[in-house]
Amino acid sequence: MYSIKQTVTTSKTDRNGQLKLFSAFQMMQDCSEMWIESEPTVKKYFGQQNMTQLLASREVEVVRVPSFLENLTICTGVFDCKEVYGFRNTFIYDEYGNVCYKSWSMGAFIDKTTGRLSKLSEEVIHSILYDEKLDMNYGERRIRLPQSETETFPGVLVQRNDIDYNGHLNNAHYIRIALEYLPEDFTVHGIRVEYKKAMRLGELITPKIIRGNKTFYVMLYSENTVSAIIEFN
Repeated sequence: MYSIKQTVTTSKTDRNGQLKLFSAFQMMQDCSEMWIESEPTVKKYFGQQNMTQLLASREVEVVRVPSFLENLTICTGVFDCKEVYGFRNTFIYDEYGNVCYKSWSMGAFIDKTTGRLSKLSEEVIHSILYDEKLDMNYGERRIRLPQSETETFPGVLVQRNDIDYNGHLNNAHYIRIALEYLPEDFTVHGIRVEYKKAMRLGELITPKIIRGNKTFYVMLYSENTVSAIIEFN
């Protein structure tokens, strides 16, 4: 299990002094990415093979939203790994050890040069220190959209500050963009994200929304191809 410490500071809070969901996703993403620092065999192999890991899906349960100046611990651990996919939990705890956010995600191993799936060796897979699969909801990775009316909104350009070291729109920024299309009084209890196509600098994101009674679906398109589907409930 790899962990980092964070404090809910001003830049991470909304106008009510609570941790932004976008900031919580950034914390989980950062801890997930930093996990490789605790696995020297994996890190060395990725460097030698010119590989990286891209997030394919994430599911999050919101247990309690922390407030300004709370001290948090973000923990991540891999509970399973295949040749081309890895599975992990990332939980956020308050200073008393109570869970605030539960998450599980699936990442795909990618060749940086070709952008295609790349395999881990059996030696590397067996070298990983695995953690117990934690208790939470494990929904389907793929999101099935209801047959309902879709609203389309004006496009949003991918900006320089949206891009991370992989040269793509950072995973957390999909959430930041999607949240703008939820009603202000909508309380998010759970999120599922299916990442389908990485977006790059200068691409135009076209948001499309399906409104349900208790569930909202936000589809982010690049031209005619869906880049990500986010389910909020």
